Amino acid sequence: MRLRTQLRLIPLLLCCFSGSALAAGLPPLVVSPDLVRGGTARTPARPAPADARPAPAGEVREQPAAAKPGAKAGAEGGARSVIQPAAPPAAAADLAAGATEVRALRIRGTHSVELVAEGEAELQRDDLLLSADKLVYRELEDEAQAEGNVRLTQGDDSMSGPQARLKLAERVGAFESPEYRFSRSAKPLAGEAARERSAGGQESERVVSGGGHADVMYFEGENQYRLKNATWSTCEASDPDWYIKAADLRLDYDREVGVARGASVVFQGVPMLWWPWAEFPLVGQRQSGFLAPTYGASNKVGLDISIPYYWNIAPNYDATIAPRIMGRRGVQLATEFRYLTATQRGESRVEWLPRDNVTGEERALGSFQHQQIITPSLFASVDWNGVTDKEYFEDLSSRLSVASRVNLVRSGSLNYAGSEWWNASALVQSYQTLSGGEPYRRLPQLLLNANRSELPAGTAFAFRGEYVKFDHPDANMPEGSRFTLYPQVSLPFERAGYYVTPKLGLHHTQYSLDRGLPEVAGGPLTKSESITRSLPIFSIDSGLTFEREADFFGRNYLQTLEPRVYYVKVPHREQDDIPLFDTSRYDFGFAQIFSENLYSGGDRIADANQVTAAVTSRLIDPETGAERLRATVGQRFYFDDQRVTLPGEVPRTGRRADVLAAFSGRVAQAVSLDSAWQYNPRDTWTERFNFGVRYQPDYAKALNLSYRYSRDILQDLDVSGQWPLGGRWYGVGRVTRSLKENRVTETIAGLEYDGGCWAFRAAVHRFATNPDDVTQAVFLQLELNDLASVGSSPVNLLKRSVAGYGKINEPIGDRVFGSE
Repeated sequence: MRLRTQLRLIPLLLCCFSGSALAAGLPPLVVSPDLVRGGTARTPARPAPADARPAPAGEVREQPAAAKPGAKAGAEGGARSVIQPAAPPAAAADLAAGATEVRALRIRGTHSVELVAEGEAELQRDDLLLSADKLVYRELEDEAQAEGNVRLTQGDDSMSGPQARLKLAERVGAFESPEYRFSRSAKPLAGEAARERSAGGQESERVVSGGGHADVMYFEGENQYRLKNATWSTCEASDPDWYIKAADLRLDYDREVGVARGASVVFQGVPMLWWPWAEFPLVGQRQSGFLAPTYGASNKVGLDISIPYYWNIAPNYDATIAPRIMGRRGVQLATEFRYLTATQRGESRVEWLPRDNVTGEERALGSFQHQQIITPSLFASVDWNGVTDKEYFEDLSSRLSVASRVNLVRSGSLNYAGSEWWNASALVQSYQTLSGGEPYRRLPQLLLNANRSELPAGTAFAFRGEYVKFDHPDANMPEGSRFTLYPQVSLPFERAGYYVTPKLGLHHTQYSLDRGLPEVAGGPLTKSESITRSLPIFSIDSGLTFEREADFFGRNYLQTLEPRVYYVKVPHREQDDIPLFDTSRYDFGFAQIFSENLYSGGDRIADANQVTAAVTSRLIDPETGAERLRATVGQRFYFDDQRVTLPGEVPRTGRRADVLAAFSGRVAQAVSLDSAWQYNPRDTWTERFNFGVRYQPDYAKALNLSYRYSRDILQDLDVSGQWPLGGRWYGVGRVTRSLKENRVTETIAGLEYDGGCWAFRAAVHRFATNPDDVTQAVFLQLELNDLASVGSSPVNLLKRSVAGYGKINEPIGDRVFGSE
């Protein structure tokens, strides 16, 4: 009898402990009262008080329901009932944090043990929603098992399939034959964010989505997924144009990295690349690993293939190692290292070709740039570049902007910002000259600049001081130092509609020459010499602004008329005994005719007694303030003949300079014009004329026509554009023809295809730095959005060469540079 008594007590003890004791530590379970037969409709949940706390762990909370007459009691220890049609899903805000809610057409089960929901069944906890034809929730294990039309969503992530099981708190379980899609916001990389902030903008985010299907998906914790025989693609379609296919695929959304084993990239049903193991970015962030290879071809290097490896050393340090195989030249190794901290940033680049198969020589390039914040007011920078020979870029580059480089700068500088109105700097600078004469080296150059307004009597003060030591490797060139002081005082008088600003300055220069100019042309250089030059400079700048309302092209505008008169007086000083270290004549234009000096640098101060008159008229949209059209015409008038000149320059004797005119703006919604004209009234001919028209009705639709003329120098006709050809194909091209030399100087022809989640580009580029040296290059690129780009990209070339060019797909999340 004693044994039977003990046996009878065991079920009673189990019943006591099967409820709240065994459910301790689990989130509360809530069964919608409107789902229980006889239950009343659920009323909207009231907002929780500010001091409300989540339901205690282990508490099983059921919402009360009014029983109908005749309702039968359920099984012992629980409730079993036939359910009314399910109410619409409640928002997660209706539940306490961590609470679980189940909804279905029919619910049965045992209280605090197992709940079975059938017919449009849903389980919700926080932002996780699990729906299926049938749901079984075991509260003790905190595990849900779903069968039939299973769908799991959390935030912007979703997955669906026939069967799944999941432990809700631990996020551990499995999903059979799922189709899935994950979305995350991609923040700008460190360098991009810094550039956006420096430009005054806000850090932008974009959503990167990816998904696919698998035989089985294993949940291995929050944001951790492992899939068998899976695919992955950023394409939205159920049948994507490209995808990664892997025997084993791990998605780590904590590190935002995918790891594929036994993987291949399939494009249009054709496997392209195969890797035994590969990592790829899920949200476009940087990560270590091999990048997609680039390839191209040109007549200088032949077939050109590069296989870069990216090393993400730290969030603010990275390196790229890129072997480059050139069919004609041999194998080159290129490396790049970059760093970014709170006080410094920089990059270094080295290229090394052990033996050029064409020249038989070793060839190399080195480059280093560094910027440093020493104190909040003191900044330093270094910029050093060098190559082993003058033909390096011309032989090994397929880009016009690189192949035509003339000088490589080598400099170091210190800059001090003393306050808002003055600053100082020190510079050491030299060059490696690849073509033409070698510039002077500055060893060193010291500058002091000041600009202070709102002084007594309404005056303003400006100052420029300089000391520079000029050095030249050629012993037959003059050398020496130059010391300059240029204080200026002005009295701005500004009122609504007009302004007058007289200014007076004293330009003092002292030269200490180690090697001066020869006494006779072609003779030996003179020995040490000291030269002093002092010149007062006086100017008056004045202008008026008239406005009126006008009606043009059927729209209302605000039209302005802005005449401007500028007078400058500089006496003559003999300067032929001063060497030319850094001085040349400014290009003639609107900026130059409103300046004090005809020459750049400090070795020549032109004598002047002249006045410049110009008038500008603008059409302004009164609603937006945007400028629609602008027209300007101006001319300089001289009262004295020119006496200060550069060697070989013919002094001016006329009283009128060339007439300058410019017109620019939008003449229609999609048509814009830009033209400039320089007319010589003395000889009644045109010195220079530029004209350009652009038709751009929409993004990635642009047609350009331009004409450039400079008397006795060039006469070019340029046609370029980008236009859809139909069926997602785009054509892009440019042709520049020299009418003076009767030859084509540059040609670009390309095709682009926008596949939605990928893009293909092919381009041919031909340019001639001189008539006897022509470079031809071929670009082929397959860009898989938010994954990688295979081939050599012509995008930068097209952006630089075709005005109005628009990239036909969204920028990719490149692992090295963040975006194209």
